[in-house]
Amino acid sequence: MPEGDTVWRTAHRLHEALAGRPLTVSDFRVPAFATLDLTGQVVESAVSRGKHLVVRTPEVSIHSHLKMEGAWHVYRLDTRWRRPAHSARAVLANAEWQAVGFSLGVLEVLERDAEADALAYLGPDLLGPDWDLDEAVRRVGSDPERPVFLALLDQRNLAGFGNEYVNEICFLHGQLPTRPVGEVGDLRRVVSRGHRLLDLNKARIERAFTGSTRPGEERWVYGREGKPCRRCGTRIRKGSLGDTPLTERDTYWCPRCQT
Repeated sequence: MPEGDTVWRTAHRLHEALAGRPLTVSDFRVPAFATLDLTGQVVESAVSRGKHLVVRTPEVSIHSHLKMEGAWHVYRLDTRWRRPAHSARAVLANAEWQAVGFSLGVLEVLERDAEADALAYLGPDLLGPDWDLDEAVRRVGSDPERPVFLALLDQRNLAGFGNEYVNEICFLHGQLPTRPVGEVGDLRRVVSRGHRLLDLNKARIERAFTGSTRPGEERWVYGREGKPCRRCGTRIRKGSLGDTPLTERDTYWCPRCQT
């Protein structure tokens, strides 16, 4: 699933291609909005909110979430798409560019005054202009018995971290994913460091956590089950954790470096 840095870059590309220009094509390929025509409306902005994307015109907010397989691509007109046409869920175009949303997990068109309510459940946006560290720390620590992995992953606490980030943050702070968040010594430092990593990676094509962007060297634990820890050589382990079986996510940790 794309993380907050990927969604931020996607919103940036959409904004550059669409903002300030009238739509010449408005094609929503989902039943609920198949007859909606926004042709002629000028796109005001494209922004990210955690892992959500919003494209705004004066009248509506086009809200999407990539989930596991989704992506927005930007092409010049008459350029061949890199994904099959049957997976396209939305096409927005102007006189120069076209933006195509493929396999979007969520796609809805809201009245502008309904946008805030639709996203109101999200915690502080890690890459947003109104990022609030104090409020994020308060929310993450509000349930002291909850595993730190789940508290950081919960978009109601803070919006933008995904599975990869949370696994890497837990390693960097020597915390087992299962450790109760109330037992994490300096939660403010944990959240602040994660915020800095996300902010740094938003400008990179390939994210990195180790300080190296060389292929195969970018991560400490995520996706490295059975491989030696880069710090101590102990084999990385893999498990799963979730509030319910349906919400379980993969966890990776070093049994020596993380306690």
